[in-house]
Amino acid sequence: MNALEVRNLTKAYPQFKVDQISLDVKRGYITGLIGPNGVGKSTLIKMMLGMVRPDSGTVRILGCEMPAQEVEVKQRIGVVSDDCFYYEHLSIRDMQQMIAPFYRKWSHHTFNRYLEQFELSPNMKIETLSKGMKVKFSLAVALSHEAELLIMDEPTSGLDPVFRRELLDLLANILQDEHNSIIFSTHITTDLDRIADYIAFINRGKLVFSEAKDSLLERYAIVKGDLQLLDSDIRKLFVGMRETAVGFEGLVEDRQQAAQLFGEHVILDKATLEDIMYYTAKGGRIHA
Repeated sequence: MNALEVRNLTKAYPQFKVDQISLDVKRGYITGLIGPNGVGKSTLIKMMLGMVRPDSGTVRILGCEMPAQEVEVKQRIGVVSDDCFYYEHLSIRDMQQMIAPFYRKWSHHTFNRYLEQFELSPNMKIETLSKGMKVKFSLAVALSHEAELLIMDEPTSGLDPVFRRELLDLLANILQDEHNSIIFSTHITTDLDRIADYIAFINRGKLVFSEAKDSLLERYAIVKGDLQLLDSDIRKLFVGMRETAVGFEGLVEDRQQAAQLFGEHVILDKATLEDIMYYTAKGGRIHA
């Protein structure tokens, strides 16, 4: 069973549209949701959670229809966002006492264990917490009621490298239970290089692809060579290209085709998720 099934989800705003997105998130894996800022990732997540009602399309989470079974769904998911949704004037302890009754499986022991791990005092007021500390608090809440699906919207934005590494290790440990799943939305693709199993790429409100990370990285490649190798037909093979006075660098979607075409006349490098996102988002020719 999929942890999440999105079908033809659409939401139109005056200046922006999330357009006919269909996406499956497999149970037991980490799916990275990538794309530049402002392309629709957060809007898509808000539609998944029932915070924004779509114009059309359906959302099914853990086998439950949204929004019809929203109350049941929210017992079984945890959400960590770059935004803080908590009452700033309350202490961590007071906020926990307010949140806990909403969840049937809330564990005070688990919550306090995460507070200790994240070095958060229960007496601290939320308004005094740094951005990173607020993310840690949100994560402690999300992990304290046996959530089967963790939805994370830009969780590492503004975090220091030490905690970012700690967080990624923690997420990997969560998946030791094969019933758990994670959606990790970010524009910091290096985080997903380490832990993601699947990648869904959103650009300009549309889903560009959704597939296993390893197959993506095997298929795409960066080609570097002399400008004399390029003509109008060759240029069409590139997803995007950067040209300088001394040569070009570009992304191709078919590594084997590029190897056969160019042979030893170019340098063929592995593409990173950042390369794929950058050249796909920019498209066409980029002049340095």
